[in-house]
Amino acid sequence: MDRAGPPDDPLHDFAVQVAEAAEAVVVAWAQASHSASPRLSALQLEALLIARRSPGINLTGLADEVGAAPPAVSRLCDRLEAAGLLRREPAKTSRREIGLVLTLAGNELIDALFARRYALFGDILARMPPAEREHLRAGLLAFSKAARSAGSDQERG
Repeated sequence: MDRAGPPDDPLHDFAVQVAEAAEAVVVAWAQASHSASPRLSALQLEALLIARRSPGINLTGLADEVGAAPPAVSRLCDRLEAAGLLRREPAKTSRREIGLVLTLAGNELIDALFARRYALFGDILARMPPAEREHLRAGLLAFSKAARSAGSDQERG
């Protein structure tokens, strides 16, 4: 597997340039969530997105997904539940387990956040020539594919 090596490695220089350019994407991405109400931490948003993607996920599963201890995730869910964004309900597979599902308000919050992100990215992309937009899209899709592949490699070994 190719990796960015020491500073004299051309791939390292390329990786630095890509990382610096990606900072603008990260800033724009985060900017859209700053206007969310209620204001969410990155971890709270990640938990909501996981609960949306995996309705009924239990606390242990969510803790594994976010890489945090179950007690910390339980407190995180307490705050999201108090904000009316998440609810706990008996799991469909076992009455002893508790599943996490988004409330209507939680789904609406994520929908609004995505709409703001899409609008902000659309405004930025409109300032780029069409050919550069296409190169960006193709490059990001390839990067995403490589990142998913790297994640799969890490999970296996």
